[in-house]
Amino acid sequence: MNANDVIESYVADVAAQLPRGQRNDVAFELRALIGEDLQDIAEAAGREVDAAMALEFLRTFGRPADVAARYRPALTIIDPADGRSFLRATVIGLAIIWSVGLLVALQSPIGSGGDLLSVLGRWWAGTVVPSLWWPGVLVVGYGAAAWSGRRWPRTAEWKPRTGERTTGSRAAMVLGLVGMVCGVLVLVEPRWVLDFFWGGRAAPVAYQALTYTESFLHRQAPWLLGLLVLHIVIFAAAIVSGRWAARMQRFETGLSLVLCAVMAWTVLDGPVFRTPSSDGVVKLSLLILTLATLAGIGIKVYQRVRPAPDWQAHA
Repeated sequence: MNANDVIESYVADVAAQLPRGQRNDVAFELRALIGEDLQDIAEAAGREVDAAMALEFLRTFGRPADVAARYRPALTIIDPADGRSFLRATVIGLAIIWSVGLLVALQSPIGSGGDLLSVLGRWWAGTVVPSLWWPGVLVVGYGAAAWSGRRWPRTAEWKPRTGERTTGSRAAMVLGLVGMVCGVLVLVEPRWVLDFFWGGRAAPVAYQALTYTESFLHRQAPWLLGLLVLHIVIFAAAIVSGRWAARMQRFETGLSLVLCAVMAWTVLDGPVFRTPSSDGVVKLSLLILTLATLAGIGIKVYQRVRPAPDWQAHA
């Protein structure tokens, strides 16, 4: 095999990895570039180009797949600017899913080390492995957002906003407000759901399942009701004014933290409903809501920017 055969083989391997309409032009350009570089190397070495020289040069030039990638348009599924956001959303989502799954798995009675290993095995097979759907959903979502930004670049244009402007549309905030109102109604009397859908003809066992315990009614319920009502007032004020004043933001964050504390107290304290199955469902829901709320507050704190010099670096 002579030098020309080595070059032709390399160029063919590169071109084979390119779109058909691009192959001939790239092969012509690449062969001319390699020939010129090899000729310069041969003149500097004071000898003719041979197969060994061509092979050594091409190995330093790069693998055919790497060289083809220089000519081929890059396939970007997730925009590089969204890389950290994607990683953060993946880690937070998996942490919540795994934590909730572990807490549910630990509800099983554990009397020995073998029982603990069995619980951990069920958690791994039933929660950790299936949870990989979450990164898949994020890849699809971020990929669609990146494609949309390239397809309609004007939608991704930066627009200045003040720190007090409400995030998201008012329609989304109104939906959130409606959700909180429904939560208050359910908290006041959960059995109205049965009357609404079944017109009072639901089975007695269903009404029993949605009956609060006396301890919850006298301990956590008043706190939850008051905090939800305050949230409704704050959201309504933000929707009407179209802005989050700094003082209002701090007050809403403090309310959310207190609400998380009360929800955690509810989960860890006695039963909420008289039926164990209903009690387990509502406590799991409260736990998920608590973790999601704390994650949202943590993200806001992490993303907060307060311009100030790094005095340690200056020193």
